[in-house]
Amino acid sequence: MSDAYDYFREHAIAAVRKARALPPGRPKRKQRTVARVYHLLSKEAAIAPNIHHLDDFRAARLERQIGR
Repeated sequence: MSDAYDYFREHAIAAVRKARALPPGRPKRKQRTVARVYHLLSKEAAIAPNIHHLDDFRAARLERQIGR
């Protein structure tokens, strides 16, 4: 996986743990929201590098077809 994925995942886990330790109320809800954001960022970071290389793959495939 990428470094960004690991970074965001660790922050999401830490945010969830912190939220679990808080008493019910507004601070807990805010902390859970922070955890959700980090979780979504980690999901995006896991997918984004693969999408980034699709254009290079398509260009290489096109060059091979033209070369034939």
